[in-house]
Amino acid sequence: MPAARFSALLDCGDNVGTALAAIRSGVGGVVFTGRADVARRLADIARQHGLHFVTERPEAALDLGEDFFALSEALERRCAGLFR
Repeated sequence: MPAARFSALLDCGDNVGTALAAIRSGVGGVVFTGRADVARRLADIARQHGLHFVTERPEAALDLGEDFFALSEALERRCAGLFR
């Protein structure tokens, strides 16, 4: 049986407080799109906490916001398509 691998990133936009809270909470990773000087400081803090930190939003493999009201069958098909 294949093992699925994934990572979750919390998109904090350019909100420094949210990014700091996310880092302190120990989420898997943080996306911060604010000023470069602030991003460097946050990246250092994230490294100290052992977290992944990025300054560009990666392409989403699965954005459930688009499918919030979708039928469960449609969601199952979409998710199954990701793992083929």
